[in-house]
Amino acid sequence: MDSMYWLIILAVLLLIEIITLGLTTIWFAGGSLVAFFLSLFVDNAILEIAVCLIVSFLLLFFTRPVAKKYFNKQRVKTNIDLLIGKDAKVIEVIDNLNATGWVMLNGQEWMARAVDDDAVIPVGERVTVRKVSGVKLIVDIKEEI
Repeated sequence: MDSMYWLIILAVLLLIEIITLGLTTIWFAGGSLVAFFLSLFVDNAILEIAVCLIVSFLLLFFTRPVAKKYFNKQRVKTNIDLLIGKDAKVIEVIDNLNATGWVMLNGQEWMARAVDDDAVIPVGERVTVRKVSGVKLIVDIKEEI
């Protein structure tokens, strides 16, 4: 009868993995599969649970880094924080005192303000995004190396 329980656990874990696609339960499904095969030959629930947990954590420890590296490799990140550190070009003078300033970044126009309130950054200047505040990019003049 233990074998049936392991199959049910395996099916539930696989179903959760299919629904979430987050590489969260697949490792425990592998442990459940090994415990299922063990339960066909041994009738010791404690041993089966121990083997399930050991195999699950070994799979998690040794295969998760590899799977994360290759799983959804082409997913495009859309987080606004990815703009931090990127370079942009000033298309309208950035002047915090007069509340003006626009930059072009990745083909899109963004409202921009300078990190230093006293700075006035002219059109054509290259700037670096230091942070994002609402819909505004907070920029600083790009340092030349």
